[in-house]
Amino acid sequence: MKNNKKNTATPWKIVSAVLAVALVAVCCTWVFTANSGQTLTPADNTSVTEAVSETESQNIDADALSLWTDDAPLKAELTAYMTTITDENSADFIPVENRIAVFDMDGTLCCETDPGYFDHKLLYHRVMEDPDYKDQASDEEKATCEIIKEYFDTGSYPEGLDVKHGTAVATAFKGMTTEEFDAYVKAYRDTPMESYTNMTNGQAFYKPMLQVIDYLQANDFTVYIVSGTDRLITRGLAEGVINIPLSQMIGSDESLVASGQGDEDGLDYTFGKDDEVVTGGEFLTKNLKTNKVTVIEQEIGVQPVLCFGNSSGDAAMANFTINNNPYKAAAYMLCCDDTERENGNVEKADKMRASCEENGYTAVSMKNDWTTIYGDNVTKTK
Repeated sequence: MKNNKKNTATPWKIVSAVLAVALVAVCCTWVFTANSGQTLTPADNTSVTEAVSETESQNIDADALSLWTDDAPLKAELTAYMTTITDENSADFIPVENRIAVFDMDGTLCCETDPGYFDHKLLYHRVMEDPDYKDQASDEEKATCEIIKEYFDTGSYPEGLDVKHGTAVATAFKGMTTEEFDAYVKAYRDTPMESYTNMTNGQAFYKPMLQVIDYLQANDFTVYIVSGTDRLITRGLAEGVINIPLSQMIGSDESLVASGQGDEDGLDYTFGKDDEVVTGGEFLTKNLKTNKVTVIEQEIGVQPVLCFGNSSGDAAMANFTINNNPYKAAAYMLCCDDTERENGNVEKADKMRASCEENGYTAVSMKNDWTTIYGDNVTKTK
């Protein structure tokens, strides 16, 4: 009998070959429409997958800063900046290890005055209100808190209070383990904000600025907080709100010692198996102005390419960032010009805006650049 298998298989092979050629032709000429409605045709050297990824990236960039108005200078500048510094073929490309961004905290990432700084309110509570401590507070601590109360009432920050406050924080919390101090800070951050409904001290972070941090991290930036607030208080306030390690939260410093160390110098005392790290009661450094620059050099060791601040205490850090930098760099300063949704100060905001023009920073208007500050459910009552 004649074998017909070969003859019957031939047409299917021909059909398969034709379909394969047709499929290749379709893939090579494939045109697709992105979510934005833009029709994209891949170039000869760009795959469809790469084109989709690029479009998705553009959409992500647009959504990443959704709480910023379309006219906000930071939104336009930062998205354009990211496009060029992440492109390996660009002259402005920045290697990942050099993508360093530094942020002040109070007034830059969170509410600065309600009626004063978080760490000033914390100290006042400890010394003047805490039933477990107020009767033990020293005369010097109480005198400092009287000055702080005057600052709360007038809105004018007294000269010399930085050091007095730092010293009082160190002594008022002396002997606490770092875990106990952290728990104390976190308990206080859960107390209500004085001038707002539906918000605690720990929730008083600017949502548009948190978006900026997320956007930077999505583009392989390492983000640091460089605050004038005590380092341990900075960690207690920001942990769980800002997604960065504690090691990237830098602040003013007080001494730390071993629990059994007593008056011995650290060079003479060996930390033992039963020791704990406790606050030593000595104020060391206020992390403002040029101290911010030196601590960046000491602890980061890399010149930042992006800086975000809100006051003259951040100017040195901003200048360090944008001047003599081998990479494309920028500094942004928040202007507290919103009196409806935030405890704004128009006079202070105007001074900061003038400083931005003079020094080459970009001004951020809380009033005009943000679609929300704390969220729609939060209302300012005072």
